[in-house]
Formats: sequence, C-alpha cells, structure tokens
Amino acid sequence: MSQTRDKPWIFRTYAGHSSAAASNTLYRGNLAKGQTGLSVAFDLPTQTGYDSDHPLAKGEVGKVGVPISHLGDMRTLLDGIPLDAMNTSMTINATAAWLLALYVAAADEQGTARAALQGTTQNDIIKEYLARGTWYIFPPKPALRLTTDTIAFTTSEMPKWKSDQSLLVPSAGSGCGRGRRGGVRPQRGNRRARCRADARRHPAKGISEIGRSHQLLRQFRRPFHHRDLQASRDGCHLG
Repeated sequence: MSQTRDKPWIFRTYAGHSSAAASNTLYRGNLAKGQTGLSVAFDLPTQTGYDSDHPLAKGEVGKVGVPISHLGDMRTLLDGIPLDAMNTSMTINATAAWLLALYVAAADEQGTARAALQGTTQNDIIKEYLARGTWYIFPPKPALRLTTDTIAFTTSEMPKWKSDQSLLVPSAGSGCGRGRRGGVRPQRGNRRARCRADARRHPAKGISEIGRSHQLLRQFRRPFHHRDLQASRDGCHLG
C-alpha cells in the first residue's frame, strides 16, 4: 500500500454578485471556512464587454455575477487574497483576454510571479455563441484569433494556467452529446429525434475543444447583422 496521499481536490464555489467589494467579502469568508480556490462569476455586462455605466448594461449590473470594468475593480475583488496560493477559475469567454489581463495585472501588483499563477479561463468565444447566445462582439475569425492568442500567452507566461476550459455546449441545452471524433450522437429518450434534427441543422454543435474551433468556424453560417456591428463598436470598454 502506498504511504503517500494524493493532493486534495480544489474546493471552489462559483460566486460573484452585486459589486467587487461585496464579492471580495464573500470570497474571503469562504476561504476562511476551508474553500481552497476561487471560481469567479461575472455579470452579463462584463461577459459581453460593457462597462457598468453603459446604457445597455442598465438593469443587469451585478445581477448574475460580479461587475468588473477596470483594474480598480479587479484590485478590489482580489484584495487580501494571496494569488500565489490560489487556483482561480474565470467563466468569461468573449472578454476572457481582457479579464485575464486584469487578473495578471493584479497579481503583478501583489508581486506574484506569473509562472506561479494557477487557474482556468473559459475561453472559447465561438462556443459561447452556440451554447448561450451571449456573443455579439467579434466576427468568427477575430474571435478565433483572440481565443488562440490567449492560449499562446498563457502557455508562454503562465504554464500552470489552463486557458481552454469549455463546458457549456452540452450543459446549456444545445441538444446533443459529443463523440470522440467531433460528431454528435443522439441521447436516449424523447430527445433522440430532436438531436438528429439538430445534428442536420448544425453539424458542429456540441464540439467545444479549442483544437476543433476551425471546424466550428467552417460551420458558422449566421449573417453578421447591424446589431453585431453596433455591439462591436460599443463593447469591450474594459479599462
């Protein structure tokens, strides 16, 4: 029998609400009670690239997560939390590069080496549109470029950071499971017919790995409407 014990699992609570200060209080309280990592929930304006004071953010600020518009917000969110000892998950996608940059900047101010940072960033922008419809910021090719650039940066600067977490396609009701070769397979029960029809309409649905984003891009046929262009102009004022 082995005389060594495996490292305990990381315990994180997916949390964030109201404001950076209120969320910081919640995080520190959870860590004091034995939680061993952070899982940051961002509000919808932050997820779609709007500052909290933007007119289109009205009514949504702080509702389903914490609002983060600039480095000051990130400082407040992480105040008193030693990032060299944390493993942080950030569910973000469309604005992943910006939020990760703010996290790294806060760590730099703490004196934490980037190579010591541990965590995950949900960073599949195209998947986020397919799964949840919360992506009206970038056309497909720039979205793929941002996704891969973020992976390249973390690989070079933050080797302990995983920047390709992608899990919402099957869990957000997109319809079908994912096969090993990227195809869709029907689920049992009354979803079988719907899955088959869904597979015919959207052959790439259910594929969430970053390595297959090119296939997603080829299957992406939605027209780029004027509202997307407006969101592209208005979005991503993070900083």
